[in-house]
Amino acid sequence: MDTFSIFPPRASAGAGEVDALYAYLLVVGIGMTLLIFACVFIFAIKYRRKGPDERPKAIHGSIPLEIAWSVIPFLLMLVMFGWGTKLYFQNYVPPPRDTIDIYVTGKQWMWKIQHPGGQREINELHVPTGRAVKLTLASEDVIHSFYIPAFRLKHDVVPGSYQTFWFEPTKPGRYHIFCAEYCGTNHSRMIGWVTVMDPTGYEAWLGAESTGESMVEHGERVFEQYGCATCHMLDQQGRSPSLRNVFGKPVQLDDGRTVVADETYIRESILNPNAKIVKGYHRNVMPVFQGQIGEESLSQLIVYLKSLSGPANEVSK
Repeated sequence: MDTFSIFPPRASAGAGEVDALYAYLLVVGIGMTLLIFACVFIFAIKYRRKGPDERPKAIHGSIPLEIAWSVIPFLLMLVMFGWGTKLYFQNYVPPPRDTIDIYVTGKQWMWKIQHPGGQREINELHVPTGRAVKLTLASEDVIHSFYIPAFRLKHDVVPGSYQTFWFEPTKPGRYHIFCAEYCGTNHSRMIGWVTVMDPTGYEAWLGAESTGESMVEHGERVFEQYGCATCHMLDQQGRSPSLRNVFGKPVQLDDGRTVVADETYIRESILNPNAKIVKGYHRNVMPVFQGQIGEESLSQLIVYLKSLSGPANEVSK
């Protein structure tokens, strides 16, 4: 029989530090509340009016006391800020390499998941222990929020953009996935499960669920289907920029700005190609694909384009 616990189990490498910060917030909050109420109670009794003719003595203040009750709470709050900032960047800036890149699409009211090898899941996510897992989140409709309590991680999924976070599972088991942002009438049913497996079991699961076509291969088919190769020639100059060795590199725009060719830039360039024009090229050459390509196909295209930029940018197999 499972032991009753107020908190969900800790199943990721960063869960313990999040719990430690939460415990600090509770201790400081409860301690400050008890101190304030104790002072109110003691002062109300000690300095109560004892007679109709009694006049209180004038109090001119104490500089050391005023400094103390200003500086001490400030330092306590500064610890919260610094600790929280450290955890934010630690959890939401993925390692630069050796991650398992998984793409998650939120849709009323389900989570659709794609693995690098082409495996797909709905409201289920299989991951191994001991590996960094990077999730790239997108929404097909409204704002959702991908929440795994056992990993102590939650991230809003905003339409029209990508969000990423990462985790390293440490404890095999099945853990809840929730949508933590009200997203419509069936919001409460937008739930799922993370299944954490040992590496051997995970490899066996990948083999059993293999579709025979990876996300890179899916993306290449989409690339050909929409005629992208007509203008984006891979090995020679075309009407549009070559896409080989572009991902993750700086791109010079016609207005003088420089941007990095990341997932968000590529997504915007596919859906609204006139938003940012590469220097030396013209507007209104590429058709607008807004409303024609779904989020899952966009993810596949991006994975394919990443594969064109060499091993450093390829999705983990």
